[in-house]
Amino acid sequence: MTDADPRHVLLADSIPFLLGQLGTHSAYRFTDLLAPLGIKPQQFGMLRILEAGGGRSQQQLSEALGIHRNVMVGLVDDLEKRGLAERRKHPTDRRAHAVYLLPAGREMLARGAEIAAGLEREITSELDAAERATLLVLLQKAAAGSGLLPGIHPGFTTERPDDSGCDAGR
Repeated sequence: MTDADPRHVLLADSIPFLLGQLGTHSAYRFTDLLAPLGIKPQQFGMLRILEAGGGRSQQQLSEALGIHRNVMVGLVDDLEKRGLAERRKHPTDRRAHAVYLLPAGREMLARGAEIAAGLEREITSELDAAERATLLVLLQKAAAGSGLLPGIHPGFTTERPDDSGCDAGR
């Protein structure tokens, strides 16, 4: 650190602080980068989940994500209104609807994935390939040790104070 305020130097040696600082920065940055597409990180995350396991019921999706079913209904409603996903009768449970990604949703997901990859390059620009690989493994290990679900952001259902979302969706 150059020309750092001495009062802040101690925080620069704190792993939780640095993870929080970088996490907040990347979440806000991702939100800003997705804005021109008209989606929030939470919607991007939902598109990724649907791509990985489309055809699951809203109930199955809400259980897998650990979010309330009413939140799931709102997310799916929003994606349907945008023509990115649709509900269809569930193939085996006539009481349920399955949620599927539509072609426009796949296109939006591809555009968002390019943005996410660019953000990852931006954030890790000071690291070489080996350091990036090591960082990824260490972060995965720390996340697993903290009991976090792989690929599911713990803030999936939270909003930024300005209501633009804080889920990095990755």
